[in-house]
Amino acid sequence: MSDDINKDPKKLSAVEGMKTSSRGLRADLAEQMADPITGNVTETGKQLIKFHGSYVQDDRDRRAEREEKKLEWAYSFMIRLRIPAGDITADQWIGLQESCDKNANGVMKITTRQTIQYHGVVKARMKPTMKDFDVLGLDAIAACGDVNRNVISGSNPAIAPFHAEVHKYATVISEELLPKTGAFKEIWLDGEKLAADQPGEPDPLYQDRYLPRKFKIAVAIPPHNDVDVYVHDIGLIAIGAGDNFEGFNVSIGGGLGATHGNPKTYPRLGNVIGFVPKDKAVETCWQIAAVQRDYGNREDRAQARLKYTLDRLGVDFFKGELEKRLGFTFAPARPVSFTHRGDPYGWFSDHTGQWYNTVFVDCGRVKDEGGYNIKSALMEIAQKQLCAFRCTANQNVMLTYIEEKNKAAIDEILAKHGITQGHYTKTKEEAIACVALPTCPLALAEAQRYLPAFVAKVEDLQRKHGLIEEAITTRITGCPNGCGRP
Repeated sequence: MSDDINKDPKKLSAVEGMKTSSRGLRADLAEQMADPITGNVTETGKQLIKFHGSYVQDDRDRRAEREEKKLEWAYSFMIRLRIPAGDITADQWIGLQESCDKNANGVMKITTRQTIQYHGVVKARMKPTMKDFDVLGLDAIAACGDVNRNVISGSNPAIAPFHAEVHKYATVISEELLPKTGAFKEIWLDGEKLAADQPGEPDPLYQDRYLPRKFKIAVAIPPHNDVDVYVHDIGLIAIGAGDNFEGFNVSIGGGLGATHGNPKTYPRLGNVIGFVPKDKAVETCWQIAAVQRDYGNREDRAQARLKYTLDRLGVDFFKGELEKRLGFTFAPARPVSFTHRGDPYGWFSDHTGQWYNTVFVDCGRVKDEGGYNIKSALMEIAQKQLCAFRCTANQNVMLTYIEEKNKAAIDEILAKHGITQGHYTKTKEEAIACVALPTCPLALAEAQRYLPAFVAKVEDLQRKHGLIEEAITTRITGCPNGCGRP
């Protein structure tokens, strides 16, 4: 099956031209970032810097004040790290918090994609921040943009004996689908520069076009669906027999985003197209992205996600093209059942006897507030090297790989900083919001700032009706893109 999409170069969106002429995501981004006259970048710069893990933002609460004074808006940058499956060492946590205090607004944001965002980074602090990440063995490459973004994975190790094996796939897939350009090191880390008249490096997956739009992958282990696996471009659902991990059911074409006022855009659940053995999973993800690269709509960005490609060409066509490239056919999907998606708060252990403790982070914001001093508590735990850390898809932090002898010390630190079980209601602990106003340029409404007041109203109703011990899941998103996973 074929259609006329992408056949006429004149019909391609402006962003397509920006990508293909960028010399591997370079263009003049380095020069723009060195310009001290403005805190902003050009439209091309705004598009390309996404691939480097950043968005241009401004304080929308201050726009009128700035305009009245004939000043440009209060521009800053949001930086999103690439942290597959959300795993961070104690030393990395310390370094990230110190860098955030020095270069951003001091509040690390745990996102629904199991990573960390910095907000309020002014242009002059962008390069030092990226260098801080590099020292810690981290980066922001492809955390945004028309590429595969941060790969997320079910965070609860007690779900299955093979959790650790499955969990590693997030990192392997992330590395395999990472853009091959050296632009990131060149621009942010003072790497060797490519001559202005040279093309960028050839990329076997992304070529010079990259993908038509963003691309998201999640890994889930039934019966726990904390990652909302069916709303991703690729959802990998782990299948095992007893203690043995066998492979994945593969879902394609999910996505929550829509465009306000455009009825041709809509949220969509993924289609499960079959089962693949575990040794074929990474190749399958690569080829799904490649088929979307070749068939996705590059004329209309509102129709460019994989979900629209499937609805335009048909799931059967896409699956057939995929199987042709893979050289094998999918086996029938295995039966699965998901029963819950929240985080397991408090202490629990896995099948090896190692301990874990999930602590609630209100709206994912790592800050000390109202006697709940989560920022100080996590920093002290990290400084004493008592455990590692895992960002969850529910915007919380799981303390991981804890030895029995360290449990009491962790409890003491948490209690000292007001982090105790029952501090918040179950409804509060199940609430998620995206950042929205005042920094997100796409926000149409409040989300993160309004969530506490909204949850308080729900809690009042629960108390009135004797339901305060029940958990009501609340998701607030500030625009139709659905970053709050409503």
